[in-house]
Amino acid sequence: MRYFKYLLFVFSLMLSAGVVADEELSALYEKYGVEGALIIASLDASNEYIHNKERTERRYFPASTFKIPNTLIALEEGVIKDDEEIIKWDGEDKGYEPWNHDQTLATAFSVSCVWCYQEFAGKIGNEKYLHYLSVLDYGNEKTGDEVTTFWLEGGLAISAREQIDFLRKLYNEELPFASKNIHLLKKIMLVEETPAYSLWAKTGWATSPKQQHGWYVGYIVTDDNVWLFANNIDTRTKDGLEFRKKLVLESLKVKGIIN
Repeated sequence: MRYFKYLLFVFSLMLSAGVVADEELSALYEKYGVEGALIIASLDASNEYIHNKERTERRYFPASTFKIPNTLIALEEGVIKDDEEIIKWDGEDKGYEPWNHDQTLATAFSVSCVWCYQEFAGKIGNEKYLHYLSVLDYGNEKTGDEVTTFWLEGGLAISAREQIDFLRKLYNEELPFASKNIHLLKKIMLVEETPAYSLWAKTGWATSPKQQHGWYVGYIVTDDNVWLFANNIDTRTKDGLEFRKKLVLESLKVKGIIN
């Protein structure tokens, strides 16, 4: 009996440490033939569901998920004043039709307008980015050689686990930014509202020869809880991009968080 209790104790430690993979989540990734990692965590950190724990600790380029803190930085530094100010397009083809227009902060965030945030970055500058990355404890806190591409091609990198930690501070408004700026970010980050839940999220797609992967990170509010999520998957073509969000939503359903 004493040995049996010991085995139960060890098993509970393994579960709490995330060593034992969630078989239901892993089955979804296997079903779709997707290589990746996912964390779904309750706001109070009392419950977690993890697929591929080793990968959740590995750092990757944040790609457009960096638009979450980058939006706050741009607002805090005054390079954009609100979600109605017009960001003028220069008339040159940016390689993606939704980017070939004047933008607002809201549209730039929703369509992941790279040139808009590159304009912000040029005005913010490397020194201020290094300061914010440090105080935010964001990933490896590095910018690399080029201030307008460091979140796309290096040197900034972040793990799924660190994404969850950052999202928790964002939801709780424990970040060093004005409340009005956090509220504005949350306004433009809201992607879906249903009678059962509301979803705040951001996609990301790294296409550098060094790393090719996709992200879907954010949080979902149900009637009785708040859940944070970070999904990172291998995506070498556009065909795989749907699984960034699809795997999150199906995982939330499998775990009974949404119907």
